[in-house]
Amino acid sequence: MKNTYVILVAILLLSLIAQAQGPPITADKPIMLGGGSFTTKTLTEIRKTERGTFVYVPLMLHYLPSSNSLVAVHLPYINYDIENGASGSSLADIKILGKYQFFRKDATGKTFRIVAKTLQNLPTGEELDVMELSTGKYSGYYGIVAGYETLKYGISNEVGYNWMPDGTLDEFRYKLGFGLPLLKPQYPNKQINLYFEYTNSWLVERDWYQLLYAQGIQYARKNITFDLAVQVPLVNDVDAGRELRHSIFLGTRFTF
Repeated sequence: MKNTYVILVAILLLSLIAQAQGPPITADKPIMLGGGSFTTKTLTEIRKTERGTFVYVPLMLHYLPSSNSLVAVHLPYINYDIENGASGSSLADIKILGKYQFFRKDATGKTFRIVAKTLQNLPTGEELDVMELSTGKYSGYYGIVAGYETLKYGISNEVGYNWMPDGTLDEFRYKLGFGLPLLKPQYPNKQINLYFEYTNSWLVERDWYQLLYAQGIQYARKNITFDLAVQVPLVNDVDAGRELRHSIFLGTRFTF
């Protein structure tokens, strides 16, 4: 009977961890909710560069066939205004996401998990040559996401490679994120989270490198979250006229 109570308490604590610290905003996390659940989400990005302004609005549907697997489709719209160039609106590159959790170690009030991840970019968008938004070319991303979370903080790491066989946007990517809940875990879930997220991007064929920092805040209430983040470059070693000025992210997420 005592062991049963311990197991029930551990399950409750892990559930609170998963709910209190929602998904990172510009990064990813390996923690998944229960099998059979759906999540609809969007994360609008307003990206201003030296080249122009791009507004990217994806509609994302995520489904968990089991507690350790996820499949998703991202249907994006993009509006673009390129200086001394084209402007307009169109469908961007559709993305197919797959994740599989192959390692999990839980303890009282904390958990460590690792997932394998792939993101298949379909060439449905305009050939705007805009990383991760609209390239008009097929690419496949393959990576590993590891995360450690407690009731007081969370840490996420992601490392992977984006392969574009018919283009020059092959990219080695590393992300590091920290999450800080500002309220004590509670049920029903109510939380305000701060996120501090770094993205390292090496475009190997173009010899470009960017180090980006995103400061984000998230409000979570029961099964819905609202996200806001601002991303700025710390290192912007790319061709002249292609530098990032900043990106603003606005998002919401609903699980059912």
